[in-house]
Amino acid sequence: MAKRKKRIQKIFVLDTSVILFSHDSIMHFAEHDVALPITVLEEIDNFKKGNDTKNFEAREFIRLLDNLSNGKILKEWNPLGDKKGDFKVIMEFESEPDARLIFNDDKADHRILNAAIALQNEFPDKQITLVSKDINLRLKAASLGVNAEDYTTGKILNVQSLHTGKRTISDISDDDINKLYSEGAVPKSEFLARKRFNKNNYFILKSQNKSILAYYNPFTELIEKVEKQLVYGIKPRNAEQTFAIHAILNPRIKLVTIQGVAGTGKTLIALAGALAQKRTYKQIYLARPIVPLSNKDIGYLPGDIKSKLNPYMEPLWDNLKHIQNQFPETDKEYSKITEMVNQEKLMITPLAYIRGRSLSNICFIVDEAQNLTPHEIKTIITRAGENTKIIFTGDVYQIDTPYLDSQSNGLSYLIDKVKNHDLYAHITLEKGERSELANLANELL
Repeated sequence: MAKRKKRIQKIFVLDTSVILFSHDSIMHFAEHDVALPITVLEEIDNFKKGNDTKNFEAREFIRLLDNLSNGKILKEWNPLGDKKGDFKVIMEFESEPDARLIFNDDKADHRILNAAIALQNEFPDKQITLVSKDINLRLKAASLGVNAEDYTTGKILNVQSLHTGKRTISDISDDDINKLYSEGAVPKSEFLARKRFNKNNYFILKSQNKSILAYYNPFTELIEKVEKQLVYGIKPRNAEQTFAIHAILNPRIKLVTIQGVAGTGKTLIALAGALAQKRTYKQIYLARPIVPLSNKDIGYLPGDIKSKLNPYMEPLWDNLKHIQNQFPETDKEYSKITEMVNQEKLMITPLAYIRGRSLSNICFIVDEAQNLTPHEIKTIITRAGENTKIIFTGDVYQIDTPYLDSQSNGLSYLIDKVKNHDLYAHITLEKGERSELANLANELL
């Protein structure tokens, strides 16, 4: 044991929330050791059945742990792999101090805290760190003198500097802008040769007297003029909405993300752009993750499954009705939307119903994508088949799930990791267009 203490650098104690966030999290602590309280295994067992992502993560973790154990005794230290530390299952429920007595509740979180405290007492010269996605558990740990931190693998450190997808450049000459207006596209090498920017980047180019909207096409290496386009009755009201529509309509861009606060038109623009391409795709799916009220399961709601899900889908139907109302009821475009819904050419559905499918010839819009984990985002994108476009919309600062934040949610992760790819475009919508009252709330409340 004395030899072992000299070799240990740090011991990380994992909470259940970390496992459900990423099933292979146990493998991401470099050369340090990882401890799993037995309570975590009990909780994981309760999550192994079901079709949600957390159920998938639970099942994958159980398989991973089974492979790692390979018949070994888990209450002893076992290797995680080459250049990694060891792991063990901690059996202790009692410690001094006892979290169950202090918080007057013998629940799982307090048993996990006791396991961390027991390790701290056993290895006083080592740094014991409780890793949890649960902020309140981290606060409880800190109050008991236990070091605690969030699981940071894949976390975006500076969300404020997240890729916005567009730049304003004010040192353009009148002659260059005139040339772009007249020719429609100019080589990057002679226009913005000294500027650094990502592929599929959008620009507001300004001279002393003029301005123009533009876009860098990575396939042709040209700076191209961007025109405002009316899509299915929806007219862009600002430059960013114009850019978003351009990205959605661009057949070479297969993955689009649109980020912005409430009222900026994210979902409306995405849906209108998809409807404008209804002949290009066999179906249009508009989906969103279900985040139950107060973290209760939707099973407590009355009615059949459709009745239970309707309240969560209502905002999507509102956007569809708004687009439909751009046309008179006698107009064929008005009736076409109703026809598409009835024939399931346009489907509004919870995201859980899409997982596991292969999506070909589909325009797939995922609303409220900030409530997805990075793994869920990856799972959705890997479902894409031939001639499929995926559009993620959301606000990285409006998180409705307890174990995600602006740095760790799937939308932030996607924007940061894919920002310079030929097939990807992103735009951040900044100006609220819902109403003056909505803008007042966003700015002052």
